[in-house]
This record gives sequence, structure tokens and C-alpha cells, in this order.
Amino acid sequence: MNIDSKNQLQHSLKPRHMSMIALGGVIGAGLFVGSSVVVKNAGPAALISFLITGILIILVMRMLGEMASSLPVVGSFYEYARSAFREQPGKAEFAGFMTGWMYWYFWVIVVAIEAIAGAKLIQFWLPNIPSWEISLTLMAVLTITNLFSVKSYGEFEFWFSSIKVAAIVVFLFLSGVYLLGMWPNHQAAGLGEMLNHGGFMPNGWGPVLSGAVAATGFYFGAEIVTIAAAETADPAKSVARATNSVISRVLFFYVGSIFFVVCLVPWNSEAISTPYVSALQVMQIPYAPHIMNAVILVAVLSCLNSGLYAASRMIFALTRNGDAPQALASVSENGVPIRAIIFSTLFGYAAIVVSYYSPDGIFPFLVESYGTVALVVYILIAISHIRLRRRMEQNCPERIRVRMWCFPYLSYLAIAGMLSILGAMAFLPEQKKAFWFGLISLIICALGFLLSRFWRKQKTFEPVVTRRVLER
Repeated sequence: MNIDSKNQLQHSLKPRHMSMIALGGVIGAGLFVGSSVVVKNAGPAALISFLITGILIILVMRMLGEMASSLPVVGSFYEYARSAFREQPGKAEFAGFMTGWMYWYFWVIVVAIEAIAGAKLIQFWLPNIPSWEISLTLMAVLTITNLFSVKSYGEFEFWFSSIKVAAIVVFLFLSGVYLLGMWPNHQAAGLGEMLNHGGFMPNGWGPVLSGAVAATGFYFGAEIVTIAAAETADPAKSVARATNSVISRVLFFYVGSIFFVVCLVPWNSEAISTPYVSALQVMQIPYAPHIMNAVILVAVLSCLNSGLYAASRMIFALTRNGDAPQALASVSENGVPIRAIIFSTLFGYAAIVVSYYSPDGIFPFLVESYGTVALVVYILIAISHIRLRRRMEQNCPERIRVRMWCFPYLSYLAIAGMLSILGAMAFLPEQKKAFWFGLISLIICALGFLLSRFWRKQKTFEPVVTRRVLER
């Protein structure tokens, strides 16, 4: 297959964009709202839940950082999955197809979820406007932003992520000052409410491990920076810097902020359902609900923006190997895959419509299944890394610029940890539904692969950059 030189992405993203894309990917609405579910069940020991999952994500990001800095190609881990099994064309096609389409599936569902969540947040200030109108407006605005140029996406994400990071940093600072007894009219110092309601682990290890499962989806998104690598002038340097920033700050932002939340707000109170708003109210910050609603809205819009970007770039990559219709490979003069973006948003628009007309029907299935799909994608990334790392060590060791720690032991540990989470989902009552819905989604995707083989000629294709490097 010859790829038209016109159908190429541009290198418009700058290092500052890449750093904020990476950070923004791990700071979403899940942290500000979803974390309350984990805290309600595990108590202050939710810190351990986020720590366990955070370590797994850090390991995956390190693996991705190594591959992306060594082999920066369009499609990132989709292409890595294909290249990892290149000696076995059937497996290569299957691994690539499953990785690419499952990742696309994850993000188009997230796009719909975030558009709906954004509408509810805006209704806090504008209660008389129907939520479906707000959802469609948000989708339309960010679709246009992505269609304009990749630089527009980068700029939006830079400022969205900057606001989120600034909000977390300010929250950590104010909470620290409060707990140290340096707050006006508050002299008591210590751990506050953390140990006052049954101790650190009031409900035992079960909810802690269950919380680690639930927290997995909150971290998903950091890997977008490796997809964006193909649209930077210096992918190796940009990705190395960005992935390192994620690794050093994931635990700081997540575990640090959750620590202050459980110190300020009783974990077994109704107030924990809005953890950050309640924490600000404890500190008597004026207009706390409005402040946090605005911050969460920014987080939602950031996730929506990134979801549109990630889904469209993955579809674009799928077209390069015949895993998606070639008609979607068209690129504008600005280097934007217009048709891939529109195709991805159509599913998002449809999901929004379904969510309002059938709130108890197919939409819950989509929401419940995407977490399992995300875990499977990460497992495939880890397997691809192990195979590609060994090949590069034999053929071109000088290409390895960002090295995975303690290879291959930590890579295998990450796989074992993620398989354990999937196994736990099959038995934990609150996760069973998500596990089985996710399994159904995987089966549908596998059937899609079998059907695709009847509709296209059997060809194997690897990106020229990857093939040249690996065959040296």
C-alpha cells in the first residue's frame, strides 16, 4: 500500500503542548467527582487504591515513552501492536485491529459521557436550558476546534490543562496550610478527620482492592501524548519529557489531593459525594461550589477535546493498514484528518441522542463496558513493549533513549497487575457488570476483525519508519 504524501499529519504541536497534553490526560472529572465513590467504600485507605493503580499506570507510561521516543509513528501503540507480531501476519493484524478499534471505542464513549456531564455542570448556572442542547453545543464547538488545525487542539488543551493543574496546586497549598494550623481562625494541626471514623482502613482490604479497580479508568488518557508524538517536530525529545512529567506528578496530584480530602472531609458523610467542594467549604472558601463547578467543567471540556483528538487520530492510523475505510484517510491542507474527526464525532452525537431517549437501554452498556476495554488496551501495550524492546536490543540498541526500568521484570509485573484487576472485576459484585459488558464489547470487536478479512485483500503493512529501524 502506498500512502499519498498529501495524506500526512503536520508537525504543529510544541513541547509545551505535549507536556500539558500528558498532564491533562490524567487529571479529569474522575479525580474531582468519581474519586468520591472509592473514598465512600474504602475510607481513607482509598489512598492505597489510587497508589496501586497509579503505579501500574506509571509503568505503562514508561513503556510507552520508550517505544514512542524510539519509534515515533502515526498510531502509536496501534502500530506497535502490529510490529510486535510482524513475524506472524495473522496475529499482527489481529493485535493491531483490536488495539486500534478498542481504543477508538473507549474515546468515542468518553466523548459522549463528557458532553453529557458538561451539560449538567453548565445547568448549575443555566438551569432553564435543556441539557441535550448544551451537550450538542459543546460537541459542535470542540469538533470545529479540532477540524481547524492540530495547533488549535494543542492550544485549547494547553490552557484547559493549565487551569486544571493550577487548581490542584492551589488546592494542595491551601489544604496544607489549613492542616498545619496556619489558617486564620483555625489553629488545630494534624490529620484532621482521617482517623476519626473507624481508622485508616475501616472496611478492610476488600473495598481497597475494589477501589483500585474503579480507579483504573480515572488515570486513562495519559497515553494520548504518545499519539500526539507524530505531530511534533521532535517526537523523541517531546515524548520523553512529557512522559517523565506524568510519571513524577501522577502520584503527587492524585494521591496528594485525595490525602487532603480525607483529612478535611469525613469519609462516611454525605459531604464526601462532592469531595473537593466540601473540602473548600470546610476551609470556608467563599463561592466554593461555583469555583469547583468551573474547575470540573474545564476538566470535562479538556477530556472531551482530547477524546475527539485521540479517536480521530486512531481512526486515521487504522486506515493506513486497511483496518478502517480508506475514505477516512483524507487530510486537509492544515494536516487535519477531517473525515476521521467527523466519523468519530458522529458516534458521539448518536450516543448523546441514545442517552436521552434510552437512559436505561444501550447507553448504560456503553458506559459500563469501556473500563474493561481500556485495561485490555494497556495489556496489549505492555505485551507489545516486551517484544519490541527485545527486537531493538538485538538490531538497533542505540534507538532506545527512554528505558523501561528493570526490564523485563517490571513489564511483566504490570501485565500481572492488570490481569489481576480484570480477574477481580469478574468476582467483585460492583464490578461484575462492567466486566461482562466489556467482554461482550471485546467479542464484538473480534467479530468485526473476522468480518473485515472478508472485505479486504490480505495484506501486511508496517510503517516505513518502524520497518526500517527494526530491520537494520
